[in-house]
Amino acid sequence: MTDKIAVLGAGSWGTVLANLLVENGLNVALWTHDQKQVPEINETHHNQHYLPDFVLHEGLRATSDLAEAVAGATVILFVVPTNAIRSVAEQVKPLLQGQPIVAHAAKGLELGTKLRVSEVLAAVLPVGAYRGPVVISGPSHAEDVATKDITTLTVASSNLAAAQAVQKLFMNDYFRLYTNTDVLGVELGAALKNVIAIGAGALHGLGYGDNTKAALMTRGLAEITRLGTHMGANPMTFIGLSGVGDLIVTCTSVHSRNWRAGNALGQGKKLSDVLANMGMVVEGVSTAKVVHELAKDQDCDMPISEGIYQVLYQGAPIKTVITDLMAREGKPEFDFGLTLQTTPKQV
Repeated sequence: MTDKIAVLGAGSWGTVLANLLVENGLNVALWTHDQKQVPEINETHHNQHYLPDFVLHEGLRATSDLAEAVAGATVILFVVPTNAIRSVAEQVKPLLQGQPIVAHAAKGLELGTKLRVSEVLAAVLPVGAYRGPVVISGPSHAEDVATKDITTLTVASSNLAAAQAVQKLFMNDYFRLYTNTDVLGVELGAALKNVIAIGAGALHGLGYGDNTKAALMTRGLAEITRLGTHMGANPMTFIGLSGVGDLIVTCTSVHSRNWRAGNALGQGKKLSDVLANMGMVVEGVSTAKVVHELAKDQDCDMPISEGIYQVLYQGAPIKTVITDLMAREGKPEFDFGLTLQTTPKQV
């Protein structure tokens, strides 16, 4: 009998991943907190709000009953916004049976606790009740995966067998996953690139050219790597799919909510209006606050991320932040402030 996969979250990414798994021949239950989505997905095979032009596989079944979705699942994949992970995990906790693999495809850091998503899951779910957690991350827009654009991602876990099991479920002729054991680096790369993408969008909205965007992405990657290595991640992770790969796609595509939010800010719109009109969570906004706090905790220099934080939370004019960044004292290009580690910390 085909293994059952529970995908929790029927936004654009959760819906596309669930649909891909169905197309791969798997038994999938897609859970949504919105009862109105259930008949739309099951009867019309559309998810109009998130993917208006995408026709879903007829075999994809949605439910708003979490117990029904999780029952008998060998893999439970969380694809809800980062700051909803804890509440959904609390609901899943009493439903766990048979040691399923627990995975997530979220890209952010929890407000208040500053925890990565795998840390939130580990804090909530009982030890020994599941395998993992496993992280799916990398350069991917749901809209492109929906059209079967070739996509390569990272699947990371300290439990390599669990990562390999998830890898096998997703692989097909347009979707390829590579395993990694550096969960810390993969999750930090996934979260921090959203902050840099807001900056990239803002530069576009202000009319800056390719040189400026390349400068932001390159120096943004340096900041991500600096914080990651301070925290114990493998520096090689940041030149991989969940590092530079995800940074490129998020900083250059109109599909990116973070880029679109930054672009609107660069055009002079207010943050509150931008978020109200987006209709979906912009992970980089809350992540910018957490990164601001982490940089202080780690005594780590992150001027670009700090500048974006000032724009979002302190009302700093974007052009003033840019002027201040360019006026800083000259520094070496590769100044990470410590000897780079080659062995990641296990989590």
